[in-house]
Amino acid sequence: MRAILLALACSLALPAAAAEPTTYVVRHFDTPKGEKDPNLLPQGAARAEALARWFRGKRLCAILVTQYQRTRQTVAPLAASRGIALQSYDAADTAGVVARAKASPCPVLIVGHSNTVPDIVAQLGGARPADLKHEDFGDVWTVADGKTDRVTIAP
Repeated sequence: MRAILLALACSLALPAAAAEPTTYVVRHFDTPKGEKDPNLLPQGAARAEALARWFRGKRLCAILVTQYQRTRQTVAPLAASRGIALQSYDAADTAGVVARAKASPCPVLIVGHSNTVPDIVAQLGGARPADLKHEDFGDVWTVADGKTDRVTIAP
């Protein structure tokens, strides 16, 4: 009996495994094709406003964006409504941004590009989305506890 009580006491003293917080991943919103660093199209700006509405009631502590203005514009309304300063990451450093998200104590939104979002979702432990084409705008992937959900934000 004493051995059972000792084992129980030791198991209660061990810290519980911390679950990684939810990470949201979105590709920047609608832009013209073939431009190096374009502004969002009016439809992309409308979708950015809708994203801010979609996040109402959801916990979020950080927004990670690349050096391109389209990623910043995609989350500008959300960041402004939450008072969250945008944090930059190098678009070529998928492993680095994933590590930052995994190390966060609370939910993070990563804004990426058509050629980075599928790998970011997969490296976070989610189901890898199909490769994205230029026209693929508006999807938000939620990765939590090894599960992936996808919703489309309409403008």
